[in-house]
Amino acid sequence: MFQRYRTIILGAAIVAVVAVIGAGVFASATAKAYACSHIWEPSPTPSPREGASPQPGYVQPDMGRSHVPVGTTVTYTYCPPASGNHYNQPTAPITSRVYGPNDAIVPEHWIHNLEHGGLVILYKGEADQVALKGLFDSVPPSPICGFEPGGQSPGPVIARFDDMATPFAALVWGRVLPLQTLDTPTILEFYAAWGEKTNPEQQCAAPSAAPASSETPSSSPATSAEPSSSVGSSAAPSTPAASGGAVAPSAPASASPS
Repeated sequence: MFQRYRTIILGAAIVAVVAVIGAGVFASATAKAYACSHIWEPSPTPSPREGASPQPGYVQPDMGRSHVPVGTTVTYTYCPPASGNHYNQPTAPITSRVYGPNDAIVPEHWIHNLEHGGLVILYKGEADQVALKGLFDSVPPSPICGFEPGGQSPGPVIARFDDMATPFAALVWGRVLPLQTLDTPTILEFYAAWGEKTNPEQQCAAPSAAPASSETPSSSPATSAEPSSSVGSSAAPSTPAASGGAVAPSAPASASPS
């Protein structure tokens, strides 16, 4: 009996083995290089005080910043992540440019750009690449270091990322601006407010304060103005102000970078 069907049985066994191996290879090739515990949606914030300065975006809880070997799958508590473990490969941070929807760009790449002060703009699905390129071209030099976009500058990086609650999001280290549309003015306002001010690895020295006036003092000294809170602090003001569809943080990050 076996001899009669030997060829058929062996052929079926070979096909089954090949199918199992192929399934394993496919699963490995299509497995995500990262994981998300939660799709991050910030809590509503209270109405701002009258005259309060705009604080666009939300503070996201800190997820650390350890460097891990290339190929490591990192699980992020919140997605899109504005901090967290990431690759420190020789080419990191990755090149500042618009990445297409099929480019294999994952958070472990661009979180290193955030760590260096770069702006990251994320989109879901097949977004309009012409509009994204227009946004890239409209980004000015970085607010503190004056880096021109493109090349080895840490930002902007524009890349696809589907694991988020809104179609678009702009990120700097520790802060996220969710967006329903590709709102260029609001993104640029967000970058001007927070770019290179929250990242743990500063790439240049912050400009010094302007010197005091040399005018001859009057007989009675003027009352000095109360200093305002520093916009560069990683802990954002507790009272927010909405601006251009962006909203203020609900709570500051509490965890220290690892």
